[in-house]
Amino acid sequence: MTGSHRKAAVAGVALSDCGRVDDATPYALHAQAARRALADAGLGPDAVDGFASAGLGTLAPAEVAEYLGLRPRWVDSTAVGGATWEVMAAHAADAIAAGHARAVLLVYGSTARADVRAGRRTANLSFGARGPLQYEVPYGHTLIAKYAMAARRHMHTYGTTLDQLAEVAVQARQNAARNPEAMFRDPIGVDDVLAGPMIADPFTKLHCCIRSDGGAAVLIVAGDLVPQCATRPVWLLGSGAYVSHTAMSQWDDFTLSPAAVSGRLAFERAGVRPDEIDVAEIYDAFTYMTLVTLEDLGFCAKGEGGSFVEKGRLRYDGALPTNTDGGGLSAQHPGMRGLFLLVEAVRQLRGTAGGHQVRRPDGSPPALAVASGTGGWFCSSGTVVLGRD
Repeated sequence: MTGSHRKAAVAGVALSDCGRVDDATPYALHAQAARRALADAGLGPDAVDGFASAGLGTLAPAEVAEYLGLRPRWVDSTAVGGATWEVMAAHAADAIAAGHARAVLLVYGSTARADVRAGRRTANLSFGARGPLQYEVPYGHTLIAKYAMAARRHMHTYGTTLDQLAEVAVQARQNAARNPEAMFRDPIGVDDVLAGPMIADPFTKLHCCIRSDGGAAVLIVAGDLVPQCATRPVWLLGSGAYVSHTAMSQWDDFTLSPAAVSGRLAFERAGVRPDEIDVAEIYDAFTYMTLVTLEDLGFCAKGEGGSFVEKGRLRYDGALPTNTDGGGLSAQHPGMRGLFLLVEAVRQLRGTAGGHQVRRPDGSPPALAVASGTGGWFCSSGTVVLGRD
């Protein structure tokens, strides 16, 4: 989406049941989230002519669309991990601007937690061992190990401390405490994070995202459909995407995430600066992801992320409210969580986030938000800037 200001708006957002959902299939969570998003927008399924989905089915999104009873004329199955949904939102806005669709439904659902609990699957150590990954996987270089190595490099280069990384988890939990949809709400402190069992040095358990069940849906519509919708529009102002590497050997700088490019593009195309953003929703599979993405989006200088996240700055009532629902560290993380970032950003801009609602000094809801998803091990990034009237 390049400069298509106010041509595409988010009209409906919703979550399915989330957290511990032992009696639903992933398809059912897709359907539940989709129905709720359409109801939120005040539109019926017959309005949907575009559909985007990834992560489920042999022929996604055809299989999921069939389950939902949809016959879309525009589809997207882009799959770049957690960044998928921000990239899909940009594709949807482009399709709307080109006249290829008028109402595009993005939907995701996963029973990642329930499947492990029931023995239907095991936890992933890697995404596979073919292609470039064949040179890393045999040596035990797991997904979490890749993030842990990057965090250690940042600590070595810039002096970032374990306490600073822990602050990310602590403040995410403080936000989650005010969100009834969050899976974990009990308070934690820095000492709790540091004292947890080691998962991959330097990450203890609370440095890592939770495993949950859940789904989400977002309906993006053309501007001329907005008057027919039941909700206040949230406009897609600009977006950017970037893919940097797959093999760690091809990653030029472990302290630099692909958000450095996707963020710059999104802000330029939206015509806004990072210091104008009221709310940031950032992919947080691990605490380091939040810290380094804040740097790369331009909220602070490279290497200053550690000091930036201190003093409650990320709290819902802080200087830069970040992951206001509790994020993947405390609220929910059923897999490719990028769609949840868009749902929370829209709720904040509408002023419908409930107990964790962000308010500007004059008491009004935020005017500008950024949602930035990350895929793989900082392999890809999609960033979207959203704004209300």
